Amino acid sequence: MPKRNITYKKAGVDIDKAEAFVQQIRESVQSTRRPGWLRDIGSFGGFFELPKKYKNPILVSSSDGVGTKLKLAFLADIHDTVGIDLVAMNVNDCLSSGAEPLFFLDYIATGKLEKEKLVDVVKGIAAGCREANCALIGGETAEMPGFYREGEYDLSGFCVGVVEKSKIIDGSKIKLKDKVIGLASSGLHSNGFSLVRKIFSEKELKKRAKEFLTPTRIYAKAVLSLLRNTEYARGNKIKGIAHITGGAFIDKVPRIIPEGLAIRLFEDSWPVPPLFEEIKVRAGLNKYEMFRTFNMGIGMVLVVSVESSEKIIKLLKQKFNLNSWIIGEITRGKREVKI
Repeated sequence: MPKRNITYKKAGVDIDKAEAFVQQIRESVQSTRRPGWLRDIGSFGGFFELPKKYKNPILVSSSDGVGTKLKLAFLADIHDTVGIDLVAMNVNDCLSSGAEPLFFLDYIATGKLEKEKLVDVVKGIAAGCREANCALIGGETAEMPGFYREGEYDLSGFCVGVVEKSKIIDGSKIKLKDKVIGLASSGLHSNGFSLVRKIFSEKELKKRAKEFLTPTRIYAKAVLSLLRNTEYARGNKIKGIAHITGGAFIDKVPRIIPEGLAIRLFEDSWPVPPLFEEIKVRAGLNKYEMFRTFNMGIGMVLVVSVESSEKIIKLLKQKFNLNSWIIGEITRGKREVKI
């Protein structure tokens, strides 16, 4: 058999380009430095030292992706926001246990490494990490020829946070008549896009790309501020936290409700953004399906004591310019959400 000069590069994997990409994203990665990060990018592993302020630290981890929202990024050729989504989906999940996000790792897979696009993606990841005070300590960029369509890529992320064992928020202290506070979302966040792509044409999606690609809100600074504020933390006044993602209110919120209790949502207690009504009409969905698929303008739910509810709403607005509303209360029931 004749010898062939088939290099890895000719097979579709350009190692030199991959190394140049790593060098190009170095500044973005470095911008996420925070106390505890011990090593520079380029090591075989990421190193992070646990903060010494924790007496009995418990690590909390989350892994998630962005889903088919990426299809809109490809369509509109906008790539600097989906990285924020990636961080938000993971950080907000860790936050739901009361954990402080510590570090983040990403995985980017593509058929052919297009530096300009992926540099924008990493800039978004770094922006999300800075917003969450979470160090981007490493990641992987996989170039896999023939595996993805031309110009497309996939993202996944992994976050680790820490919480004092005695301060884990798991919903077990929730009781009858506690109030439910809804924190405003920034839009669709990163769920329901398979349906959105069915009911809007490509022309409409492209024209309204900035609206649809508005990144998922990161709630870390606001919620951690509440948890560390002795006025609101004393007596475990924040008793439950739910990140409204896939499954939305119907499937996600019941996870934090103790046996024998339920949540009653007051449907008209917050302003639902017009986009959700537009989707409801176009898709012909009933109320149940909307509340099971979309966040309806609420990206995170807090269950709090009655006496602290109004104070928390006021602080979120004054300190973080974050709108929130009392959207329900705890009633008797079978670990469900009643609208």
